[in-house]
This record gives sequence, C-alpha cells and structure tokens, in this order.
Amino acid sequence: MAVIREVKEGIQPQGVDEKISYKITTTPWASSPTSIVVKAYDITVDGTRTDVTATVLSGSASVTGDVITLPLLQALTYGKTYRVEVQFTVTGNVFEPFFLVKAEY
Repeated sequence: MAVIREVKEGIQPQGVDEKISYKITTTPWASSPTSIVVKAYDITVDGTRTDVTATVLSGSASVTGDVITLPLLQALTYGKTYRVEVQFTVTGNVFEPFFLVKAEY
C-alpha cells in the first residue's frame, strides 16, 4: 500500500507576522528518522517551485523518537502559498513528505 506524501492535515493558514515550528510524525512512512533536510518553496506562480528556504526558515530541525520538529517558518508574504518539504532517511530509504502553507494577514 502506498503512503500519501502530503500530510493529512491539508493546507495550513499562517499569518505573515507569525513564527511557527511545525512538527511531522514520521510513523506513516517509517520510524527513527535521521538525516533531516527541510526546504521551503514559494509555489504561488503556476506551481513552479522557487526555493525560499533561506528567507522563511530559521533554525534547524530536531528529532525526538518519530517526531521531527521543523525550523521556525516565518517572514511569509501575504497571498503566497509555500510548500514545505521534509526529507529524512530510515534504513537507507529516503522519504520526503510535504505540506502547504497559505500566508494570510
């Protein structure tokens, strides 16, 4: 059975002045994740991915058990949609779930 890569919670609304550290539980994919890489993309224009990681993510990811705590997502631009991808490794397999964030006032 295939696991859906997009998180089940759907699009997350976030205010442009908010700073949120999201969490991903990896159990739908695998347990004990390592080698965490988090990227953020602006996908507002035709779904084209523009890497904005350096602009909107602050800090580094951490892991406790099967929960990855992401860097702070901040400094969003009103009306833009962001795709946050979380890549991790478990026993040689690389997984990359994602979620979308819509910037609001």
